[in-house]
Amino acid sequence: MMKTDKVANKTAHVAQLMRWATYASVGVAIVLIVTKVIAWILTDSVSLLSTLIDSLLDAAASVINLIAVRHALQPADDEHRFGHGKAEPLAGLAQSAFIVGSALFLIFESIERLAHPTMIVNPEIGYGVMVFSILVTVGLVFFQNYVVRKSGSLAIGADSLHYQTDVMINGSVLISIFLASELGITLADPIFAIGIALFISYTAWRIGTEALNILMDHELPDDDRRMIVDIACAQNGVEGVHDLRTRSSGSRVFIQMHVEMDGDMPLRRAHEIADIVELEVSAAYPNSEVIVHQDPEGIEEVEREKL
Repeated sequence: MMKTDKVANKTAHVAQLMRWATYASVGVAIVLIVTKVIAWILTDSVSLLSTLIDSLLDAAASVINLIAVRHALQPADDEHRFGHGKAEPLAGLAQSAFIVGSALFLIFESIERLAHPTMIVNPEIGYGVMVFSILVTVGLVFFQNYVVRKSGSLAIGADSLHYQTDVMINGSVLISIFLASELGITLADPIFAIGIALFISYTAWRIGTEALNILMDHELPDDDRRMIVDIACAQNGVEGVHDLRTRSSGSRVFIQMHVEMDGDMPLRRAHEIADIVELEVSAAYPNSEVIVHQDPEGIEEVEREKL
């Protein structure tokens, strides 16, 4: 099988993994919502209510992700030459708004419970639901992180961050239920809920910042840029690289560079080397579009002297 076919197959596999991740996320959110609604009614725990609200917003965010990922995976067309990948960071911004809204609601609810504390009833139900939620969520997070490593998807990465915070939130709820029901510290319930609200607000800031970086065509990390230059310079006939430009759009990466070669090299041979560079970089970044411009060696210094 040719290297180009392997790259195409890998890209298709990554796209399928991204779809599965969105389906799994929505499915887990629905299961947790049903479970937590029942548990909240039976326990009257505000910290458990906080996890229910978070799961409701996770479900909404997961549905948005599902739609965004499906749209982002559509191939480029005449009206969208660079593809539809920016649907993912737009979904990330929507997630940030959802999270901030849930945090504000949770803080107001917790302040009211601080003023009028109540005892938690049926704490054993709360324990069982939280342990179940943690186990299900951990399984989903492991799968999402695997997909993110394969795809680099912002939308799935943001969704995974949601569920990672859910694991910590559910763990803190277990503690708050124990303190309130077993030790009689009723204020622990709303205090933990406020702490959860502040933490998920920080999560919203992280997701929103990353989404804005992609929408503003932020460069890839320095490690990736060095790796791209190393790949290009490792090819026979390449003497150097300059004017490297990179950006990401969803899971898709766009890479442009000027490659320096012997100025006396035949054009056909220079073109062949440029094709090899594009192929090798594409192999390292499967869902990428690579454009290589050929320059005679030293041309950058000559142009700089003319200025």
